[in-house]
Amino acid sequence: MEDYEERKSWSVKNENIHEELSELMEITEEEKNLLADLKDVAEEQADAMTDDFYGRLMAHENTAEYFEGLDTDNHDFVAPWFVDLFGGTYDAEYVADRLEIGHVHVRIGLPVRYPLSMIDVIMEHGEEVVEESPEPEKAMSAFQKLLSLDIAIFNQAYEDRQLEHLAELVGGERLARRLLTGGASK
Repeated sequence: MEDYEERKSWSVKNENIHEELSELMEITEEEKNLLADLKDVAEEQADAMTDDFYGRLMAHENTAEYFEGLDTDNHDFVAPWFVDLFGGTYDAEYVADRLEIGHVHVRIGLPVRYPLSMIDVIMEHGEEVVEESPEPEKAMSAFQKLLSLDIAIFNQAYEDRQLEHLAELVGGERLARRLLTGGASK
C-alpha cells in the first residue's frame, strides 16, 4: 500500500472556509460595494425571483414533495437568501448562514442536484438586478463570484455531512477521506 497523502485543504472547516474562498475567488472591496449598492433593487426583484423559483420546484413532482406542508407563498426562505447576495458583507457569519441552509437541505434528504439545478433562476434575476448598476459589467462579474461562492459553500455543507457520516461508520475522518478518494484500495 502506498503512503496516503493528506491535503492541507482538508483541515479547513466550517466558517473557516470563508477566508480560503475569499482569497481564492478574489472578491474585492469594490465588488462588494457594487453589490451592496444594489441591495434595494434586489429586494424589489426578490418576489419575482421567488415566484419563479418555487414555481419551477412545485411543477416537478420529485421536488414538490419536499414542500408538502410548507407555505411557499410566505417567501421566508429564498427571498432573504437572494437579497443577501447583494448584502456587501461576505464574512464568516455569512458563510455560517449559508452552511446552515445547506445542512437543512441535507437533513431533509434533498439531493444536491435539485438546488444546483435552480441556479439559472437565481442568475436570471440577479442579471436583472445588476443591469441597474452604473457599472453593470463589473457588477455582473461580482454577482457571478458571489453566486459561485454560495455554490461552493452549499456543496461544502453536503460534503461535510457526507464525510461526517462516513467517519462515524468507519471510525475516523482520515479513513473516511481515504475511502472517498479511493486511497484505501491502493
